[in-house]
This record gives sequence, structure tokens and C-alpha cells, in this order.
Amino acid sequence: MSLFNIFNVAGSAMSAQSQRLNVVSSNIANADSTTSADGKTYRAKQVEFMAQPMTDATSTGVRVTRVVEDTSPLKMVFDPKHPNADETGHVAMPNVNVVEEMVNMISASRSYQTNVETMNAAKTMLLKTLTLGQ
Repeated sequence: MSLFNIFNVAGSAMSAQSQRLNVVSSNIANADSTTSADGKTYRAKQVEFMAQPMTDATSTGVRVTRVVEDTSPLKMVFDPKHPNADETGHVAMPNVNVVEEMVNMISASRSYQTNVETMNAAKTMLLKTLTLGQ
């Protein structure tokens, strides 16, 4: 793999982690929402990744295949005065686990940062290579 391919691989990973961060931020923002834009209770979303062969066929990047809703049950909270309470006084709350989302956020941020550092290291090596001929 050439140094130029490193930019493609790290770039694909940065793009995937950026999408992951967007999903995590959406989950955290809606953790206490009783309804989403479609009128239903918000469900946590997760990003699925897949290996993606690069054009040179010697390296593999990553891409987001899809964003899926978490199928775990919604949290039922007893609050009979809430406008969205059912006949038993329970309100369906999102199935977002804020602690898990914070862990996902830290993981995605670290992965993004690692790929930036990888790109910077490759750039430095390429610049050093150019100065060898002088």
C-alpha cells in the first residue's frame, strides 16, 4: 500500500466516524423527547459499518451501510399528568441509554482523532521523502 492510499483509508474512516457522531448526538438530543417528528416515540439509532475495498484493491476502507433503529423496548415512565400518558398513566420514553451514547461519542471521537493523526503522519513522511532528493 502506498502512502497515498493511507489518505483514502483514513478519509473513509473519518467520514464514517463523523456520521456515527451525528447519530450519537441525535440520540442524546432526543433522550427525553416523548415524540419525534413523525409523532411516534423516538427510538435510538445505531450505525452499521462495512469494509469497503479501495480502488487499488490492496487496501480496505470503511463505510456506513445503514443507520438502524434500536429494537429494545421503550422505557415506560409513570406520569399520569403528562399530556402523552396512556390510560394507565404511563408515558413511553425513548430507549436511549445516555451512558452508552456518551461511550459511543468518546469512541467515535477518538477514532476520528486517530485517523487525523494517521493522515498527518503520512503527510509528514511524504514531505520528508521529497526533501531526501535535495
